[in-house]
Amino acid sequence: MNILVGYLKNNTQAVLPIALIVLALHFTLVPLAFPVVVRFLVGAVALIVGLSIFFVGVDIGISPFGQVTGTSLVKTDKLWLFLLAGGLLGFFVSVAEPGLVVLVNQIEFVTAGGIAARTLLAVIPTGFGLMIALGFARVFLHVPMRSFFTVGYGLILVLAWITSRTSPEFLAIAFDSSGSVTGILVVPFIMALAVGISRLRKDSKQAEEDSFGLVGAGAVGPILAVMLMNLIRPIKEYPLISLEPVQAEVGPVMGQFWGVLPGAIRDSVIALLPLAISFLLLQIFLLKLEKRQFRRMAKGFAYTLVGTLLFFLGVNGGFMEVGSQLGYLLASLDNKLWLLLTSFVLGFVTIVAEPSVYVLTRQIEDVTSGYVKRSAVVGALALGVGTAILLSSIRILVPGLTLWHILLPGYLAALVLARFVPKLFVGIGFDAGSVATGPLTTTFILAFAQGAAGAFEGADLLRDGLGMIALVAMAGIVTLLALGAVFRVKSR
Repeated sequence: MNILVGYLKNNTQAVLPIALIVLALHFTLVPLAFPVVVRFLVGAVALIVGLSIFFVGVDIGISPFGQVTGTSLVKTDKLWLFLLAGGLLGFFVSVAEPGLVVLVNQIEFVTAGGIAARTLLAVIPTGFGLMIALGFARVFLHVPMRSFFTVGYGLILVLAWITSRTSPEFLAIAFDSSGSVTGILVVPFIMALAVGISRLRKDSKQAEEDSFGLVGAGAVGPILAVMLMNLIRPIKEYPLISLEPVQAEVGPVMGQFWGVLPGAIRDSVIALLPLAISFLLLQIFLLKLEKRQFRRMAKGFAYTLVGTLLFFLGVNGGFMEVGSQLGYLLASLDNKLWLLLTSFVLGFVTIVAEPSVYVLTRQIEDVTSGYVKRSAVVGALALGVGTAILLSSIRILVPGLTLWHILLPGYLAALVLARFVPKLFVGIGFDAGSVATGPLTTTFILAFAQGAAGAFEGADLLRDGLGMIALVAMAGIVTLLALGAVFRVKSR
């Protein structure tokens, strides 16, 4: 119960700034319909409670499952088993990631079914699982982390250049899918798995470095997978819907929650079922946990299921609706500075209390014995993410500015910085880019960016409305690597 109360407090602190910003804008610049505001507040409460129960389940079930699995795999000392288990676990845990489910459903919604959610839910986790397997192989074969990311992002930049010239909208989908897949479920599980695997190293310093980087390695896969999918089987045409706000009637204030409940139940069960089956099979053939430990982890899976259900209910019932309407209405104002200011503030305040960032910074402090302070990491990320969402809005306002124009110099800077920062910061930096895109970024701020793009006749909801998650992920990588360079200079 104490754990749940703690998470309720943390998640309230994360969601409250967004709620206050929404209410301030509602009473000043962009009045919203009363039913919309009520649904937003109810959705925010459901989101807080759902995330809190979810994280309790992750703490007692998902994370311990990852750590004991990693340790057990190390003991087998079999590369083929490493690769098979890494690929399957990476696939199953990413399928269950709530942020990814939200993104693919949003893409299917704005394209009126032209790009099917089920197609993306097959392609994206496949890419993630393959890269997790390669991340396992990197540790097993002692491949330097810098070389791994240089090759991975070198391939990404080549494919991105081709995609930007043929299908620019898939550039945004590819990079956004990478950010959304590394969320509140994937991050703690994969990081716990990495800690278990790093015990393969007898050198304590090398083990410390290998505790990071696996999440960042997995994030490479979805980008490559989506761009390859588009090159192999391009989608020529897809209809786009209008996101212009519709004034709701007062009567069906809560009716929308009942309407989305069956879908929330279905998505929650389908998402977590493969991971739960993996847990049972590994218990039988590999883990062989004691009954008490097994029951505790199984209880954690049950909590995670309930939390996921409430998360989907809150997000689809009213939370994202307000984000879309605010973005549309602010972009419709004559003074666009309000849109830009709100974008930066939203990015800054959400990252400060982002649950996934808390998981990463806590592990950074533990692994480095307090050498890298949590406040320094969070401060750098807040500035970087605020700037990234600001750039996302500027990109919508400036027709000639494309996502490629920002991503190319950003990732080139990251690859250069990775050659000069301490090795530990390479893994931390690429992990931070993944975890910066947490549940608030992939729900409310995603809807905000899409709503802003929907306010312009010449804007494309895919090409311009997406890409925000990609910029947030890139900003996380660059800012943390820059922080690593600062620490290197100070340590000298």
